[in-house]
Amino acid sequence: MITEKAPGKLYIAGEYAVLEQDCPAVLVAVNQFVRVSITKSKTSTGLIHSKQYSQDSIHWVRRGSKMVIDNRDNPFEYILSAISFTEQYCIEQNIKMKVYDLHVNSDLDSADGKKYGLGSSAAVTVATVKAILHFYGVKTSNELVYKLSAISHYSVQGNGSAGDIAASVYGGWLAYQTFDKTWLKHELDKKTLSEVVNEAWPGLKIQLLNPPKDMKLMIGWSQKPASTSRLVDETNANKAALNMEYKNFLASSRACVLKMIAGFEANDISLIKKQIRANRKLLQHFAKINQIAIEIPRLTQLIRIAEDFGGAAKTSGAGNGDCGIVITDSNTDVAALESEWRHNGILPLNFRVHQISLVR
Repeated sequence: MITEKAPGKLYIAGEYAVLEQDCPAVLVAVNQFVRVSITKSKTSTGLIHSKQYSQDSIHWVRRGSKMVIDNRDNPFEYILSAISFTEQYCIEQNIKMKVYDLHVNSDLDSADGKKYGLGSSAAVTVATVKAILHFYGVKTSNELVYKLSAISHYSVQGNGSAGDIAASVYGGWLAYQTFDKTWLKHELDKKTLSEVVNEAWPGLKIQLLNPPKDMKLMIGWSQKPASTSRLVDETNANKAALNMEYKNFLASSRACVLKMIAGFEANDISLIKKQIRANRKLLQHFAKINQIAIEIPRLTQLIRIAEDFGGAAKTSGAGNGDCGIVITDSNTDVAALESEWRHNGILPLNFRVHQISLVR
């Protein structure tokens, strides 16, 4: 049996803007994983099984009179897409296809099945790509796994930056800028998958960051799950109407995140904390002009409590639920902060940053 795993992620800063070219974000990989095990099938029939997803609910929307199922919340869509593209790549390397069983196990949901917002669809995509490449004996690299996973994920989701894919592949703290989606679609239409994977992708930047020694990341869970893909749909629909305001938001987010990256490079916790607070204000304004809820009351409470204890806090990811993050230093009374969170219905998540060594 071959087992591969991929960690979940949290956005630290740069959400929404990261969907566009030249707009960096900072993410972190956390030590909660999706594991994919693969074994050669004993029969001519293969199996894909997941304990967590066997009772998964399906979302749908109405388009005119037609009921349309939204498969972007169905983890099996990401698994099947990862299998399809990774096997296509293997076939192009003249590898003979086999029949196998795939078993998926995830830490990225709570005990009662609610999502934490750690990027489970990205992690299951990455773990599946890694498992299949390993199964077929393909020499891998982080870049190959990232690119196959990004193509697989994007083909299902149709939006997003693939920053969560990068965090699941590279681990640790990282600065990320997305690739040119129009270019990628054009290349996939006219070239082999192997050719596209071996090309330099315009706009893509992945930079590993070293956090300051006394900096600590705290994570609080609102216990209210959110849907990233639908929130991104809503903001994408508003881009043209907002035009100048949207451009201003992108420019401000870019400047903020670049200062934060400089804070990592200078080991300056105070600068990082300052930009966390600045990014929160940018996202609050972005939510207002788009008329969407990013910082729901439970997350506002999480942030207020963290700030009372000297932490710099904001929502993480698309918002409207899921987690908030806090950057603290050695002066923060972590135990007292967590106790206050619990009194207010916020669950501290004792996750750590997950570092990944280079892929063999």
